[in-house]
Amino acid sequence: MTHARAERTALCDLLDRVGPDAPTLCEGWTAYDLAAHLVLRERRLDAAGGIAIKPLAGYTASVQRGLKAKHPFPELVSMVRKPGGLYGLLSFLDAQVNTLEMFVHHEDVRRAQPEWEPRALPADLERLMWKRVSMGAKLMLRKAPVGVVLRHDGQVALAGPSEGPKVEVRGPASELILFCFGRQKHARVDYVGDDDAVARLRNAAIGL
Repeated sequence: MTHARAERTALCDLLDRVGPDAPTLCEGWTAYDLAAHLVLRERRLDAAGGIAIKPLAGYTASVQRGLKAKHPFPELVSMVRKPGGLYGLLSFLDAQVNTLEMFVHHEDVRRAQPEWEPRALPADLERLMWKRVSMGAKLMLRKAPVGVVLRHDGQVALAGPSEGPKVEVRGPASELILFCFGRQKHARVDYVGDDDAVARLRNAAIGL
């Protein structure tokens, strides 16, 4: 089983356990909203553009609401369990695109629940995540208000403005992924830098 499928399965198992009204780290979204988002992302390509393109966001939101109105929560979760669209046809594409997506959304549900703790992840998954961090940091942190030095196991990736104050962010690759995806307040990372710069970074709207 690929890491993408493993995270997908674990996420769906958790969604089934916590139920539709459980909170998530996605602002304003319940578990029901998140399940609808994931179905839309894979099975309604006509509406997926609004996930990243603001002028299209209204249509995307209306389709997401429509999915909730049409499908009970358990049905949406069942649809998420099996990769849809191109991801269902091309397993390599699912592994390439959805490993981080499913990991981050799995943690969105886990870390919104009480008494959560970070998971011990396979070493090869951590290596993959650092590769994605080091390659994608500049894009993911393009909105960072200060320079960012990501440090993991002696390796470094730079992002954010080249001038001005810099903050070093240290942690496991999986926690740095969550940081880069805008989950700063729930990522178990250490910050080193000026207090004001750290506060600005922790509260910034970053991520894809």
